[in-house]
Amino acid sequence: MNKQFEVITVGESMGLFTPPGDKTLETATQYFRSFGGAESNVAIGLARLGHSVGWFSRLGEDPIGTSILKSLRGENVDVSRVQFHENASTGFMMRHIRTGRVEVFYYRKSSAASMMEPSDVDEEYIQQAQILHITGITPSLSLSCREMIFHAIQLAKKHGVKVCFDPNLRLKLWNINEARSTILAIMEKVDYFLPGLEELELLLETKDWNIIQDKLLELKAISIVKGGNGLNYIISKEGTIEVPYELSEKVVDTIGAGDAFCAGFLSGVLRGLPLDKAVEKAHLNASVVIQDHGDWEPLPDAKMIDQMLLKKHFVER
Repeated sequence: MNKQFEVITVGESMGLFTPPGDKTLETATQYFRSFGGAESNVAIGLARLGHSVGWFSRLGEDPIGTSILKSLRGENVDVSRVQFHENASTGFMMRHIRTGRVEVFYYRKSSAASMMEPSDVDEEYIQQAQILHITGITPSLSLSCREMIFHAIQLAKKHGVKVCFDPNLRLKLWNINEARSTILAIMEKVDYFLPGLEELELLLETKDWNIIQDKLLELKAISIVKGGNGLNYIISKEGTIEVPYELSEKVVDTIGAGDAFCAGFLSGVLRGLPLDKAVEKAHLNASVVIQDHGDWEPLPDAKMIDQMLLKKHFVER
């Protein structure tokens, strides 16, 4: 069948409240309201890069949920399979910077999204995608969410839909042993695996790079390891390729960088770029995001990234 969507994502999106300037949550009396969620961030990033993308989840029947839906629709993300829950609210988080460190506080227990279950996955919808993108956040929310993710993977495989997986390890949501068993099981099933090096060290219980490479070489997936030391790595059955990158001179906020990286990488894959060029595009996408505030607001459009890839000079006026 014809594929209506290049990528479909599934996962929780929450309201986000942050104090202005250098205020903390304790001292602020006013807050900026936005929203965030790894999967919806990726969806927006892909839509801005010119791709057809859908996102589904459960939201509460409340102003936060309505705002999230309208914002995603306004970013050209298909939200036709989003469901509203009558008896559960949309989760939210609060974030501030204290002594130079980002602190995040979650209010998502028993949220509408945490009640997602396998029956929420529309098989026909999944079938319409080229790629299904998931993260390790959703299976951490509840047992039913975990079952839903494995069901979505199964349906994707049934219909020849490739699966991209970012582990997005969040130890505030589950302990490392529970996370390890679930994430290792998922990464055995996917086509693209996008971990950070520190995540791998925790998941595989080793800092030995040779052992980590050997473990990833056993997977059927193409692994893109975000190294954080001036090198990203592509690891597949063909071996390991190092992809160097330049560190950004300006870093304002690193929240959302991993999601921007994923959107850039998937965009490169969908555009038929060689894997090393897709990783380069991923890094450029992330480098834009970390130079401004917001989980998804700074995500660039295709024109900006194309100029950066071609190293074109930007004419201001």
